[in-house]
Amino acid sequence: MSSGVTVLKAIRSPRTLTREVLAGLVVALALIPEAIAFSIIAGVDPRVGLYSSFIMGLVISIVGGRAAMISAATGAVALVVAPVAPTYGVDYLIATIMLAGVIQILLAVFGVAKLMRFIPRSVMTGFVNALAILVVIAQLPHVIDVPWLVYPLIVVGVAIIFAFPKLTTAIPAPLIAIIVLTAFVVLAGVNIPTVGDQGALPRSLPSLFIPNVPLNGETLAIIAPYAIGVAAVGLLESLMTAKLVDEITDSHSSKTREAWGQGTAQLASAFFGGMGGCAVVGQTMMNVRVAGARTRISTFLAGAFLLVLVVIFGDVVALVPMAALVAVMIMVSVAAFDWHSIRPSTLRRMPRSETAVMVLTVVLTVLTHNLAVGVGGGVLLAMVLFARRVAHFTTVRRTMADGVARYEVDGELFFASSNDLTTQFSYADDPKRVVIDMSRSHVWDASSVAALDAIETKYARLGVEVEIVGMNTSTQDFHGRLSGNLGGE
Repeated sequence: MSSGVTVLKAIRSPRTLTREVLAGLVVALALIPEAIAFSIIAGVDPRVGLYSSFIMGLVISIVGGRAAMISAATGAVALVVAPVAPTYGVDYLIATIMLAGVIQILLAVFGVAKLMRFIPRSVMTGFVNALAILVVIAQLPHVIDVPWLVYPLIVVGVAIIFAFPKLTTAIPAPLIAIIVLTAFVVLAGVNIPTVGDQGALPRSLPSLFIPNVPLNGETLAIIAPYAIGVAAVGLLESLMTAKLVDEITDSHSSKTREAWGQGTAQLASAFFGGMGGCAVVGQTMMNVRVAGARTRISTFLAGAFLLVLVVIFGDVVALVPMAALVAVMIMVSVAAFDWHSIRPSTLRRMPRSETAVMVLTVVLTVLTHNLAVGVGGGVLLAMVLFARRVAHFTTVRRTMADGVARYEVDGELFFASSNDLTTQFSYADDPKRVVIDMSRSHVWDASSVAALDAIETKYARLGVEVEIVGMNTSTQDFHGRLSGNLGGE
């Protein structure tokens, strides 16, 4: 991985090291209520989500491929495994996460990360915008049916985060907002929702956990579908987040290493009784964009601080008002959203197909609360629109010379463009000899070979001799291998 700031450089720079340490502290505070909430979604004790976030944060900081990215318990994974624990028990949930980790490692070995190249920019933009919207939606339970004082405190928190960087960037503004609002609530003695109201915090370190499940086909049949879902959703969300951080930091990361790193962290989480997870987009944006972290130090310390905060300083952390964390997440959302993508001037210049892909990605993600579904739908639409657009680039031009009809095929031939290729020849009007010039074309699939076979067959019925010329080497080899062997007419 190439990056402007390495761990060694950060350690040697007091200013950079301070930024990394404080960024990790802010992220750890923000992870606590979300880990508890995701545990509730998965139907397990809050400690399960907190242990997952702690273990995954520490492990991924060492084995992951993207520095400064945060991995922890997530809503996407919690939704996938939600039926497991209530139906089959916690042991089956842990076994599911273990299998998911193994699957992710296997996918990394087989190069699944290379598929990231097929995700277009419009899908990435939709992914970012949907994430920002989901971050705001996730805060709604903390601002509905709450004491009126919560609202002005949120406003004050947002104002601090917005204004404090104008004074100094040495200390992350979100940390100042959390400290100021917590101090006010404690000193004023006001009664508003706090982190402690979200669920009980653990009082001990996680211990080794081996699930007590039968090692047979029946167990595999139960956990495999959920494990595949966790592996797919977790990897997609993690690799998308890594790509997003690459763009923000103008650096490159190893997606293959990130893929097997996520699987390793998944396994480690399960072996200590965690519910698994993946990259946490909101906290990653907080770490990278808001707090300015750039190295693995912030990721490692986010996990370490999380454990220290909940186990040793749990009583203090419990006093942090949810209003402070809501303010932080609102500013994370504002910073993450790609405002340029929805400007009227941008929308006027952007092709409608690109805008449609972005909008579909956002809509599907927000409706399902699943970034994987949104990204999958966006990529599918982008593929369909691309194929439709490219299909119209293929043209056929007919000329006559010395009693020979010559057709020049110009463009790429594949299933979308070759479907109407047979309709562009004047079979009944052509002389007894036809030449099809393929020097400006390329055959990509069996559908195109079948179309050329069909053209030759139609001419043969009319007693017309057809000669195909100008094929490049790969097209000639492909055509020669399949022509006449596709079972068509």
